[in-house]
Amino acid sequence: MNNRDFIAKRAAAYFKPGDVVNLGIGIPSLCGSYAVSGVLFQSENGFIGIGPKAEGLMVNERYANAGGVNFVPVPGSSAFDVAASFCVIRSGRLAATVLGGLQVSADGDLANWATPGRAFGMGGAMDLCNGAKNVIVAMELVAKDGSPKIVKECTLPLTAVRCVNHIVTDRCVIDVTGEGLVLSEIRKGHTVEEIQAAVEPQLIISPELKEMEED
Repeated sequence: MNNRDFIAKRAAAYFKPGDVVNLGIGIPSLCGSYAVSGVLFQSENGFIGIGPKAEGLMVNERYANAGGVNFVPVPGSSAFDVAASFCVIRSGRLAATVLGGLQVSADGDLANWATPGRAFGMGGAMDLCNGAKNVIVAMELVAKDGSPKIVKECTLPLTAVRCVNHIVTDRCVIDVTGEGLVLSEIRKGHTVEEIQAAVEPQLIISPELKEMEED
């Protein structure tokens, strides 16, 4: 399994039947392939009940998520306007949101929408970070140049402050707690020392540290 799908599968393990969940673009969008039956996926542009990606004759231009990807609605799905969609988000009805990340701070601050010279607009991420009951960041542990993405303080423009609950990466799972960042799971073939060297904040090693499930 490639790293992106590995991350998505682990992030999807947080969902349970009956949850309404929002998925961001990139790695988070892959979580739908690994969720248990009964999870309902929501899109900011006004839909609950997003099913698999539509292909061939199943493509209907009326059904596209916030990232512009056409999908097949699941039975019992519902469409509504954007205003109602953000009422769902802001009223705390989302069990979780899974977002990508550029940086996560030791306090759980998230930066995921702009880098120097590149800004695409924050979109609905600000609302999702503040409205969802559980904010899960799904990303590689380090940037392409090897620099830390889990930092003491974010240097990139913030999406929201103190919002992240869990960080799921290709090498480990880190939980954001009031005491600090807790290393709770580690992937086979990696060490605690390696993970600590790849992040800026000092990690708390969970006494129940376990190995991430591979398949």
